[in-house]
Amino acid sequence: MDEEEIIAFVSGLGAVRVDRAGRESGAPEVAWGDTFLTYDPDGDADRRGFQPFATVVTKDYPGFDTASDLDGEGVFRVNVAVGREAFARECGHAPGEQASDGVEIDHRASDRVLPHPVYAAQGWVSVRLPGPGTGERLRDLLRLAWERAAERHRARTTKQEP
Repeated sequence: MDEEEIIAFVSGLGAVRVDRAGRESGAPEVAWGDTFLTYDPDGDADRRGFQPFATVVTKDYPGFDTASDLDGEGVFRVNVAVGREAFARECGHAPGEQASDGVEIDHRASDRVLPHPVYAAQGWVSVRLPGPGTGERLRDLLRLAWERAAERHRARTTKQEP
């Protein structure tokens, strides 16, 4: 799966706002080229404070997120907010906990579902260069994250209605 296939798949789930960071978007330069996917059926996610449920990142963020070594040509990572249960299922431990066997995680590994190098504690997983080993699983995880975002949106907007 390449970046555009992933973005098209997520967009096809419906009610997804696709934000591609660039000069014209007003995003910080470090984010240019990255894509943020937000559930936004009403077009008001920013005003309501909704965050992306998935991102496609194309480079390292110096001093913050460099573990995946994304600065090579054509290298990218898909990040997905799957929540605590799915994170534990995928990674073998709860978000925020190190694997009990003390194994180091190589975030440069490609085509594997891994804890996000920075946001694992918040229930995010990542896949660097998804391919045949993760393609279908990544689609399932993106669908799950979309469903979770839709549910959060429904709960929040229902609570705020008069």
